[in-house]
Amino acid sequence: MRSDPGDPRSRPAQPGAASAGAALTPASGTTRPRPALASLPTLYPAPIPQEGLEAGRVLLRDGTAATLRPAREADRPLVGEFLQRVSDLSLMRRFFAGASREAAVEALLQVGPPAERYTLLVQVGDPDHPRIVASGTYVRDRAEPDTAEVAFLVEDAYQGRGLGTLLLERLALIAARHGIRRFVAWTQPDNRRMLEVLRASGFEAHQHHRDGYVVVSLDVQPSPESVARSEMRDRIATVASLRPLFRPRGVAVVGASRDPGSIGYRILEALVMNRFQGPVYPVNPRAEVVGSIPAYRSVLDVPGPVDLAVVAVPREAVLDVVDQCGAKGVRALVVVTAGFAETGPEGRALQERLVAKVRGYGMRMVGPNCLGLINTAPDVRMNASFSPVFPPHGRVAMSSQSGALGLAILEYARDLGLGLSSFVSVGNKADVSGNDLIQYWEDDEDTDLILLYLESFGNPRRFARLARRVGRKKPILAVKAGRTAAGTRAAGSHTAALAASDVAVEALFRQAGVIRADTLEDMFDIAALLANQPLPAGPRVAIVTNAGGPGILATDALASAGLEVPEPSPATREALRRFLPPAASVANPIDMVASATAEQYRETLRVVLRDPGFDAVLVIFIPVGLADVDAVAAAVREAVAEARRAGHRKPVVACFMSARGLRQPLAVGDERIPSYRFPESAARALAKAYEYARWRQRPLGRIPAHPDLDVDRARDLCRAALGRGGGWLSAQEVDGLLEAFGLPRVRSRFVRDEEAAVAAAADLGYPVAVKMASRTLVHKTEWDGVQLHLADAAAVRAACRGIVRRLEAAGRREELDGFVVQPMVPAGTELVVGVTQDPLFGPLVAFGLGGIHVEVLKDVVFRITPLTDVDAAEMIRSIRGYRLLEGYRGHPPADLEAIQDVLLRVSRLVEEVPEIAELDINPLMAYEPGRGCLIVDARVRVEEPGR
Repeated sequence: MRSDPGDPRSRPAQPGAASAGAALTPASGTTRPRPALASLPTLYPAPIPQEGLEAGRVLLRDGTAATLRPAREADRPLVGEFLQRVSDLSLMRRFFAGASREAAVEALLQVGPPAERYTLLVQVGDPDHPRIVASGTYVRDRAEPDTAEVAFLVEDAYQGRGLGTLLLERLALIAARHGIRRFVAWTQPDNRRMLEVLRASGFEAHQHHRDGYVVVSLDVQPSPESVARSEMRDRIATVASLRPLFRPRGVAVVGASRDPGSIGYRILEALVMNRFQGPVYPVNPRAEVVGSIPAYRSVLDVPGPVDLAVVAVPREAVLDVVDQCGAKGVRALVVVTAGFAETGPEGRALQERLVAKVRGYGMRMVGPNCLGLINTAPDVRMNASFSPVFPPHGRVAMSSQSGALGLAILEYARDLGLGLSSFVSVGNKADVSGNDLIQYWEDDEDTDLILLYLESFGNPRRFARLARRVGRKKPILAVKAGRTAAGTRAAGSHTAALAASDVAVEALFRQAGVIRADTLEDMFDIAALLANQPLPAGPRVAIVTNAGGPGILATDALASAGLEVPEPSPATREALRRFLPPAASVANPIDMVASATAEQYRETLRVVLRDPGFDAVLVIFIPVGLADVDAVAAAVREAVAEARRAGHRKPVVACFMSARGLRQPLAVGDERIPSYRFPESAARALAKAYEYARWRQRPLGRIPAHPDLDVDRARDLCRAALGRGGGWLSAQEVDGLLEAFGLPRVRSRFVRDEEAAVAAAADLGYPVAVKMASRTLVHKTEWDGVQLHLADAAAVRAACRGIVRRLEAAGRREELDGFVVQPMVPAGTELVVGVTQDPLFGPLVAFGLGGIHVEVLKDVVFRITPLTDVDAAEMIRSIRGYRLLEGYRGHPPADLEAIQDVLLRVSRLVEEVPEIAELDINPLMAYEPGRGCLIVDARVRVEEPGR
C-alpha cells in the first residue's frame, strides 16, 4: 500500500480535485489553474498533544499520568530492568525469534537519527528511581523510504491501558515529519491485543498473512477517523485523571493545624463545615486531634482510601509529602503551598522536581500556589480550599489563575446569586491546566457554562482546538489579563509591527468562539445572561422603559455593539395604544412614560414577547411614578412566565435603576431573569450572547487540500537559507517560494546590473518597474528603491544608476544584490497579506487594505493558523474597508475567492515551513471577479524554529 504524497501532517479526504479553470489574471502575472475552493478535498490537522510531541506528560486510559521521552544510550540499565520485568511471552511477541534479553536491550537502544530510526519510552516512578514500562520503535525501510516498520513492547502489568495506541500515535506524528507515510507492523495471529491496538487507531489499515504472521499496513496520515479517535481517547483519559480531584472517595488535609488562623485549619474547617460527603483525614505529625477529628502522623497512617490530598505544609516539606502520597496510592493533589516558580529560578527548579515526582507516581496536581478546589454537587459538597465562601450550587464552572482574585470572585458570585458547579484555582498550572479543565467540563452533566480568568496560556493552539469543539456545546467565557502589555516590538515588516501584544489572544478567541469579557464585572454580567436565558436568535432588541433617557442610552449601547432596535410591527403598535396613555411612545424604545403602572409593564411585555420582529427584550424601570419595584418585578415575572407557557423563548434582561435594586431575584420557576444596574451593561451582555449564537451557527470550516503545492521545494529553499545564517530571503528565493505554493505573482526578472535590466525590460515589454534587491535593506522606499512607469531603456538605466548612487552616498553599495524588473500591472485594489510568528501562539496571518491603509489606518485583521475556509472568508469581511471589495461608488468589486485562496495558501505555507519567521505581501493587487489577484511585492525572513 502507498499513501498519497503531499502534506506530511494532513491528508486529503478524497483523491484528486476537480479544476475550475485558470483565474483570468492580467498578462503581466504568472499563475496556475485555480480550482474552486469548494471542489478541493479536505485536510485534517493532526492532534495536538497535551505537552511536547516527543517528551512530556501523557495520560493512560485509567487516568494515570506517566512521562514520555526519547530513548537515550544512557538508558541501558533502565531498559535492562524493564526487559527483566517483561514476561517471556511478551518478549517473544516483540522480537519473534526468542531473542535474549541482552540482545533485546541492544535492539531497543540502537538510537539513530529520527529520519531513520526512533524509539520512545514511557517512564513512571520516582524520578530518582524511574521505571520504563513501555517502548515503541520505528525503523525506516531503505527499499521503500516512505515506509517504516513499527513495533511496541509494554510491560505486562501496564497492558490494556492504552500505551500501545499512545506510542503509535506519537511515532506516526514524528515519522510524518520525516516523510514517512506508512507503518508496517508484523505480529502473530494470536496476539489479539496488538491487532486491536492497530485496528482501533483510526488509521486506514490493511492486513494480510505472510510466512505465518499477520502483516498490518497503516496509512499514518491524519484522517477524520484517526483524529476523532485520538481526541476521544485523550478526553476519556483526561476526565478519568481528574475525577479523583472532583469526586474523591476520601480527602486528606496534610498540614492540618490547630491554629484557627492557619491555612491548613481553614481548609479542614471548610471541608467539614460545608458537609463534604466523604471522610476527611487531618494529617499532622505533632497532634493527635485537630478540630475534634482524630489526626494522623502521615498519609500512610490513614486507614481508608485517600483519592485527594490537600497539601498545606511549608515549601521544604512538600516533596516528602508527595512521596508519602505516592506510597499511599493517592490519585490527586491540591498543593496550596507557595514559593515555587512564581518566586524565581530556585523556586522554578523546585517546581520541576515536584512535577516530576507527581507524574512519576501517576498523580494529577492542582497548583502549587493556589486557593484550592470546590465542587458544589449535592452528592459531593467539597470545599477543598481556604475560601470562607461556599457558593450556591448552579451550572457554571470556573477556573481562576489567581488565588487572591478567586476569593473575590467567589464572594461576587455568591452576592449575585450565580450558582457554580465547580471552581478551581489553578495557581502555577504546573500540571492541571485550563485545557484539562475544559475537557472535564465538556461532558460534565452539572456544567452548562465555563468561565475562565486567564493570565497566561500554556498551550494556546491546543486551547483553540478544544475551545472550538467544546464551544459548540457550552459557552466558554473568558477574561484575559495583560491585554495592554507595553508597546509593539521593532520589526522588519508591516505585519510584525501591527501585531501588538493582544492581537493573538483576540484572534484565538474569535476563531475558537470564546466569548471575551473586558473585565470581571463584564464577565459576570454576561454569565448571568448565558447561565439563565436562551441565546438570542437574532440581533433585534425591544426596549421597554418608563423613562426616555435610559431608553436612549440603551439604544446607543445596543447599536454600538452591533445589535438592532427596530420598529414594532403595526399590529404591536396598535395593541400597545389600546392600554398605554396618549403620551407614551409605541416606537422602539417603547416609552410608557413615568406614570407607567405595574399592570402596564405586564401588558406591554405580553405584547412585545409575542412580536416575531423581536429576538430579545430589555426591560428598564426607574421608580419615578406610582409603581414600586416589587410590583413591577412581579409583573415582569408574570409576563415572562406566560410567554414561556406559550412557547416564546426570547431572552429577557432587566435594568432596575433604583437605589436598592431588587430585593428578590427575578425568577420564573427555575429560570432567572438577569437584572443590571445600568442599561449599557445589559446591552453589552446581549451583544456578546448574540455574537456567540452567530458563531455557533456558522459552519465549522475546512482546510482545503491544494493539489499543486511543492512542499519539499519550499522547505529545501528555506533550510538552505538557514544554512547561510537565515535572515531575509533574496528576491529570487522569495519568487521560488511563492511559486512552490502556487501563489499568483507578477512576472519578475532578477538581474545584477543595468544592462541586464534593460534586456529584461525589453523581454518583458514596456512600461516596467525597477526595484532594488537586497537581503538587508528591506524597506525599499527609504532608498527610493522602487521606480515605476519606466517607458524605455534610458529610463531603466537612469533608475538603476539612481539607486546605486543613493546607496553609494550612504556607504551601503555593497548591500545591493541587484535589481528586480517587472512589467507594470493594471490598477486594482491594493491589499496586504502577512505573517508573523508569535512565540506562544505560532503563526499569525494578517489581512487588510494595502498601500497607505496599512500604516495610516491600520485596517488589518489577524487570525491564527491553520486557517479554515470560513476563517479566511471572515477575515476578508472583517476589515473596515470591505465595502471597497464589494464594489463602492464606481470602484469595481474584487475577486473574493481568489483573495481567500491566497490566504489559505499562505496559511498552509507557514504551517508546513516553520522556518518562516516573517512574511509580507504588499501589495497584493486584487482585480474584478474572475480576474484573480497578483502579488506585486513580497519579502520573507527565515530563522531557526523556536528562536
